[in-house]
Amino acid sequence: MNALTLTPANDAPPIKHIPCNLEAEQYVLGALLYDNAAFDRCDDLKADHFFEPFHARLFAIIESAIRRGQLAEPILVADQVARDPAFEELGGLRYLALLVEQAPPSAHARDYARAVIETAKRRELIRIAGDLEAQATDPEIDASAADLIEGAEGALYKLAENGRGQSAGVVSFADAVTGAVKMAAAAFERDGGLSGLSTGLIDLDRKLGGLHPSDLVILAARPSAGKTALAANIAFHAARNYAYETRPDGTRRTTAGGQVLFFSLEMSAEQLAMRILAESSGVSGDRIRKGEIEAHEFGRVRDAAIEIQEAPLHIDATGGLALAKLAARARRQKRMTGLDLIVVDYLQLVTTGRKDGNRVQEVSEITMGLKALAKDLDVPVIALSQLSRQVEQREDKRPQLSDLRESGSIEQDADMVLFLYREEYYLERSRPEPNTAGYEAWITKMDACRGRADVIIGKQRHGPIGTVSLAFNGDLTKFSNLASDDRFPARSPYGDA
Repeated sequence: MNALTLTPANDAPPIKHIPCNLEAEQYVLGALLYDNAAFDRCDDLKADHFFEPFHARLFAIIESAIRRGQLAEPILVADQVARDPAFEELGGLRYLALLVEQAPPSAHARDYARAVIETAKRRELIRIAGDLEAQATDPEIDASAADLIEGAEGALYKLAENGRGQSAGVVSFADAVTGAVKMAAAAFERDGGLSGLSTGLIDLDRKLGGLHPSDLVILAARPSAGKTALAANIAFHAARNYAYETRPDGTRRTTAGGQVLFFSLEMSAEQLAMRILAESSGVSGDRIRKGEIEAHEFGRVRDAAIEIQEAPLHIDATGGLALAKLAARARRQKRMTGLDLIVVDYLQLVTTGRKDGNRVQEVSEITMGLKALAKDLDVPVIALSQLSRQVEQREDKRPQLSDLRESGSIEQDADMVLFLYREEYYLERSRPEPNTAGYEAWITKMDACRGRADVIIGKQRHGPIGTVSLAFNGDLTKFSNLASDDRFPARSPYGDA
């Protein structure tokens, strides 16, 4: 078939120097105008994949009509593009008729759509390479080679994910509504359950609706209160329950749980794994570390290790990790294995390279960067945070938003702020001497709060705030549901906790 002759309506260099496939653009547009049902075979194709600007505008009109359930055929479409200067230059209604006349069978529309997308990606690769060359050779640009590499890697990641380059930032309202309906459908398919990733904690899931893609979740507590343990519990639950289905194009779609990347900036990978191993085996982590376990307990530890080692929980224990490197490693992990959840332990240990000593401003940059990463990768990010010491000065030590250490924009950027509060944590530090005044009252208070923890939801964009009570087993560093959860009892079923 002879290609229709076109003169690009932009000021680009000669076509031979720029990857494009005008024939494929014409064929896919013709197929859509001839048979609107072919649109379902071109679901990855976007207007900004087209090289010829008029083709991009024409596709946007066709797409909009089809999404509204209206017919998109030459005469109706011609009414909407009648005032477009390029329309008359290309031949007006006759041009649309030629597109339909020379259209390939609808079954081949997907192949031509892929050809259009392929050349769009190649053009974006040229742009990225050109930008990188310009930055690398410009002596006025104050950026290290590592910074340039991180930036290029981020641009390449976006291209690998959607092939739309920088234009991906603009989304039509129709696309946004479609995404919202997909989220509602996901929740409906779970029998009215979660639209997000389950934490494994029933009452917390009910309050939050799960962990939502693109959300930045701040989990804050005083040192040693158990925030790492809670984050590890959630991360391991997601990884252990990971399930997926394979799409027709060979890619995977997560159907339960998820691939998890845990940035452990304070603890080593082995220490974090030890906590998870204690939780899974039901054997005290402290006794495992000290070697104070019996042979049958070691058997449980070994069996648990065999059972959980295949869970897709990836740990990066690099200390003092810079935000740019953290983001680059997260993008790389998603490209290699897929990614459904990121945990950062903890926020104040991430660096930005600022040299002015303004720690509040630096933490603000970190929270903004983590929020941007959550949106970029479309995954929830749980960032742990320390609380300031001012909470210790109050009679009521239940944390509140003003207690966030170096708060800056932490509260502003977070979609959810969760505080972990254990009254037992504070009572243990105020233990009176036996046989003194107040000792019996202290014992009574300890008995009432032992093995319990509260997650205080201080902020939630998607729903109500409030408090969720959990069970906590300090020996196993394990949080679980209260009495209603028979699968994860608060204390070890083996009698060793």
